[in-house]
Amino acid sequence: MQIHKVAVLGSGVMGSTIAAHLANAGIPSLLLDIVPSKLSAKEEAAGLTLEDRKVRNSIAEDNKSKLVKMNPAPFLVPEFAERIEAGNLSDDLGRLSEVDWVIEVVVERLDIKVDLFKKIAANVRPGTIVSSNTSGISLKAMVEGLPEEFTRYFLGTHFFNPPRYMKLLEIISGPNTDPEVITFLSEFGERVLGKGVVMAKDTPNFIANRIGAVGSPVILKEMLRTGLTVEEVDALTGPVMGRPKSASFRTIDLVGLDTFIHSNNNVAEGVPAEKDDFILPEFIQTMLKNGWLGDKTKQGFYRKSKGPKGKVIEVLDIPTMTYGPQKPVKFASLEKAKQAKGLPEKLRTLVNGDDIGSEFAWNVLKASLLYAATIVKDIADDITAIDQAMRWGYNWELGPFELWDALGVKATADRILAEGGTIPPLVEELLSKGYTTFYQKTEDGQTAYYDTGTYHEKTLSPYSFSFKQAHKAGKVILGNNGASLIDLGDGVACLEFHSPNNSIGEDIVTMIRKSLQEVEDNYLGMVIGNQGKNFCVGANLMLILLEAEEQNWDQIDLMIRALQNETMALKYAKKPVVAAPFGMTLGGGAEICLHTHAIQASSETYMGLVEVGVGLIPGGGGTKEMAVRAMEGVLPGIQVSPDYFFGKRFEAIAMAQVSTSAEKARQLGFLRDHDRYSMNSEHVILDAKARVIDLARNFRPNLPTKVKLAGPGVRATLELALYGMRQGNYISDYDRYLGNKLAYAMTGGDLPAGMLADEQYLLDLEREAFMSLLGEAKTQDRIRHMLAKGKPLRN
Repeated sequence: MQIHKVAVLGSGVMGSTIAAHLANAGIPSLLLDIVPSKLSAKEEAAGLTLEDRKVRNSIAEDNKSKLVKMNPAPFLVPEFAERIEAGNLSDDLGRLSEVDWVIEVVVERLDIKVDLFKKIAANVRPGTIVSSNTSGISLKAMVEGLPEEFTRYFLGTHFFNPPRYMKLLEIISGPNTDPEVITFLSEFGERVLGKGVVMAKDTPNFIANRIGAVGSPVILKEMLRTGLTVEEVDALTGPVMGRPKSASFRTIDLVGLDTFIHSNNNVAEGVPAEKDDFILPEFIQTMLKNGWLGDKTKQGFYRKSKGPKGKVIEVLDIPTMTYGPQKPVKFASLEKAKQAKGLPEKLRTLVNGDDIGSEFAWNVLKASLLYAATIVKDIADDITAIDQAMRWGYNWELGPFELWDALGVKATADRILAEGGTIPPLVEELLSKGYTTFYQKTEDGQTAYYDTGTYHEKTLSPYSFSFKQAHKAGKVILGNNGASLIDLGDGVACLEFHSPNNSIGEDIVTMIRKSLQEVEDNYLGMVIGNQGKNFCVGANLMLILLEAEEQNWDQIDLMIRALQNETMALKYAKKPVVAAPFGMTLGGGAEICLHTHAIQASSETYMGLVEVGVGLIPGGGGTKEMAVRAMEGVLPGIQVSPDYFFGKRFEAIAMAQVSTSAEKARQLGFLRDHDRYSMNSEHVILDAKARVIDLARNFRPNLPTKVKLAGPGVRATLELALYGMRQGNYISDYDRYLGNKLAYAMTGGDLPAGMLADEQYLLDLEREAFMSLLGEAKTQDRIRHMLAKGKPLRN
């Protein structure tokens, strides 16, 4: 089996964004939708008819065009929209014979889906995978009566919205699906599409939306019973509970009240025994009638508008059904929970308080825990599928059974019994055997989960690597407080940053030097990567500011020289070095990546040389390296002005541009043509390891070469552009001053155009500019502002 081209049937938000994510993965698609029943005013004015192809494709074409305007962006770069071809379901069903996978994403009505699958079956090639993205309609009912040859390749593939950012992909076997199809698409989903794949059973709402659905009616009922406000509920059901900042009601506003109601009703109608649990309060129907659907209608539980001082956010008061200003939330249990260390302790503190907020939190959590433990075998094969689905699909930090463990299974069960509740058989069984947790660690540090009376080792993806496990298994070669060198196996080591925020300080610089020596003596090569929140947020700004305030200029100069020396050591290492960035990769983190032999990034890598935001220029070799790359575009012996090549890279630094993806990082000049990225962030380390092994087969270290300087003419062009931006009030006077400093360092100072110089000359220029700027009061003000507010000051 192979997938080279896909057809997506249904071009609404879900269908079009699935097509966009396929495009991100390099898979072209046909995006088909119905033919419109009438002309738009614009089409009538153009003299078009309903028979014109442009009109017949207009629904899919219009929805495709909306993709490039969406926020958050569904494409890694807008140019990927070219990988989608729009068409219609009346004229183009015959083209389904061109594709290897058909994904149905039409309206959630069984009769419409049944009719469409009959047409699909008549047009696809034998062996074509066909799947439905339904959020809970029975797969068996969709294809009843269709040939076995078709149903063997039919299954459910439930993507979560937005597909680019939401990791979960639920795969559901149809009534007759060939197990090989399940295996293949699971691997394809994980490896090519970057998904966390969970196997679900053909039950209403599958796993994540089934568990997620039960929580919302409970929250609504408890809110009405306790008299809590919308903002109070969101404060209690957000990060303190291990859930996203959007919490409960902001999440409903994001997904849409209509979608929320549909998901709720799916379970109510599909599981009659639970129907009473999914009855929604009357005010929800009032909101629906009023069209208060959330973000799509600009008002839901929250209403956004523009006031004299900018954006205004008001909140719905349920008793009066009117909007008003948000009020501070104060619960003693909530404040104590926020101060607790670690999520398990936060949760225990929150639910064991003695105020109404604590009571609410306990009742909400209790309902989810009991429900998950009661229906686990109905919807999934084991507890791991449920926990993974909630983490990947709802961004919970802990799934339901991980929550049982965090709160204490026995303590939680005892409290439920004391309140007159009933314990699910699964929990009774666990406790009767003398076990106290659903998960436990094996002797070798692996995770095991409880199922059918005993513990089973959790299956790990062969493409993933755990630094936490590596530390426990004694794979640390050497290390200090800021970084460790880890043995990845097969002769490859990995330099792992683990300083606060992975910021670069003396510890990391020292470890780069020591690691390179160790690798050059004993290993094939080295990966630089980690599994923190972000790859690296740059240098330790607090340390730099403190040294500047003390005017320890010699110490700062030594620090910058040391970082420059180590980035250059990476570039000229005798063994291949591959960087594995992900998430925020800023300042010094980006400079380290720029100097490696290759980059194997996560597709979601946000890379930038952002030092201008704190009144500096890149000082760890970033300014030099971008200048070198700019001049690489000027071919030897050919008289081409370097202005264009310099302009792009200069702008990337001067405007502190941060890529919105790995592919955008390539466009900004941070990634080269031979650099690659992995769609699955959990695969980056082992993909980078494979890249090291590949490079090591025929590796030749870089040799120092002379660099051609751009010269004063290019600098003048850059300075003129800065002058124009200042005249247009796009930048401040100090921004222009910083830009001129950057232009001087990048173009080679006062040396003439075309002159050859050592890289060290450019390094000296950037270090001198860095040092001089650090002594400026406005730069120090920018650093203080960044440290205090987390955003740049434009002084």
